[in-house]
Amino acid sequence: MDSYNAPESTPSASSRPEDYFIGATPLQKRLESVRKHSSFIPTPPRRKIPQCSQLQEDVDPQKVAFLLHKQWTLYSLTPLYKFSYSNLKEYSRLLNAFIVAEKQKGLAVEVGEDFNIKVIFSTLLGMKGAQRDPEAFLVQGLILSPRLEYSGTILVDCNLCLLGSSDPSTLAFQVAGTTGACHHTRILSKSQLPSENRQGKVLWTGWFCCIFGDSLLETVSEDFTCLPLFLANGAESNTAIIGTWFQKTFDCYFSPLAINAFNLSWMAAMWTACKMDHYVATTEFLWSVPCSPQSLDISFAIHPEDAKALWDSVHKTPGEVTQEEVDLFMDCLYSHFHRHFKIHLSATRLVRVSTSVASAHTDGKIKILCHKYLIGVLAYLTELAIFQIE
Repeated sequence: MDSYNAPESTPSASSRPEDYFIGATPLQKRLESVRKHSSFIPTPPRRKIPQCSQLQEDVDPQKVAFLLHKQWTLYSLTPLYKFSYSNLKEYSRLLNAFIVAEKQKGLAVEVGEDFNIKVIFSTLLGMKGAQRDPEAFLVQGLILSPRLEYSGTILVDCNLCLLGSSDPSTLAFQVAGTTGACHHTRILSKSQLPSENRQGKVLWTGWFCCIFGDSLLETVSEDFTCLPLFLANGAESNTAIIGTWFQKTFDCYFSPLAINAFNLSWMAAMWTACKMDHYVATTEFLWSVPCSPQSLDISFAIHPEDAKALWDSVHKTPGEVTQEEVDLFMDCLYSHFHRHFKIHLSATRLVRVSTSVASAHTDGKIKILCHKYLIGVLAYLTELAIFQIE
């Protein structure tokens, strides 16, 4: 099975990442010291419109395609201490052992043997905005196909069935001997033996990147690797465990990345301003109206060409987006909505923006749709992550 075929995120109610990502690290104390000697940097009044095809020449198209059309949960991450790209294989082994230990406390097992779990670290070459940016890297947790053991002329395929549990993330970490377990054995010929290189089902994926991160790179020493943006897809319980290992190993700190209505307005303007060969989705806005007993959501969908025409009517600075233009663009949308539906949006809160480039929600979720503007989307998210760290 292709290792780049990840499932959609399936949050677990039993564990939350923020329950794990707590406590100040020595690096945080150092950043606090740097912050005290630095002036506050406000949100820039203008930004560049994302440009297409900014990926480096050595980028892997297959990995880029794997990152698209998935819902990612966003986190900010302080710099990693003593992280080395030459040790990715060793990190895979250590994280694999940590996951097994966390899922099965007190059991001494050989890494990956009894649980059929495999952790893979790999670099995302070319996923950077400038040459100075550190290389992005990907971490995947796989559930491997059942092991095949050969003895004489008989090949035995053992499958473990755990009754009463249908959650793949739970099955991945349970062991033989559990009450209600049953074994199934079948005999295979040599011709049925799967390849040893066959990949398993992707259980969890996360990737770390830094796109145009000069403002953070300049504040830390060479002992630290700055990858302030972390994106995860998979159960929250697995994100929490993997995040805990990173915090213990590299003296870093994770925090859910906050996206507010102000950030969404900028995303709406910048993504609408992008030139598209063809549109794959409508431009849609979702507002939340606070009311009792539960909030009311208002969705407003616009044809992407109409949204682009509206943006062009307010855009006056070639190649850039200004705060004034963002405000005017959103005001025009509000006026357009009121003219058609006679509803004022002044008491609402913008919670989601969807375009042909990407979609984002205030709950820290994002889905990137267009590979041509991948770097542009990540650049703004990196900026938000650095701002949150500082």
